[in-house]
Amino acid sequence: MSAPVPAAASRGIDPRGQRFGAGLSAIVLGLATVLALTVAPAAIVVVPLVGLALGISSARGTRYFVFGRPWPTVRRLLRLAPPRELEHEVPPRFAQAMGATFLGLATLAFVVGLTPLGWLLTIAVAGLQTLLAATGYCLGCKLYGLKWYVPALYDRVLGVQPAVERIPLVRIR
Repeated sequence: MSAPVPAAASRGIDPRGQRFGAGLSAIVLGLATVLALTVAPAAIVVVPLVGLALGISSARGTRYFVFGRPWPTVRRLLRLAPPRELEHEVPPRFAQAMGATFLGLATLAFVVGLTPLGWLLTIAVAGLQTLLAATGYCLGCKLYGLKWYVPALYDRVLGVQPAVERIPLVRIR
């Protein structure tokens, strides 16, 4: 494994592009769900493909997120100004890793015959992506900012320093 990359060296991204990509993937997952529940069981193939797209982006960087790729063109066509502020790339990548994990579990549920569970997990991911697209609130990004072992493990796998200062989890007694 390579030496950790300081958070300051992390790539800054346009948060509007993340919202755009989340919206597109939520639409695709929503359409797959509706089609699979009504007419086309083959729509189940879409879930692992979206999970794969999230996984690649999580592992390699958000510039590889296929659903976010149209954003620069859309921004240019709409003549939108550059973002006022860039955000660290690592928290959204962590959120995408969580989405890829849930869609992987959904795919596994489909394979073993637990189709309702598969669609429940798919709808959960689509719902969280819709929340991000509509409001800018990213639950996965917020979970990355909490001090627990999963984000720290993710940082070690990526070989980066934490992108944000983590807040300790509150213990209820």
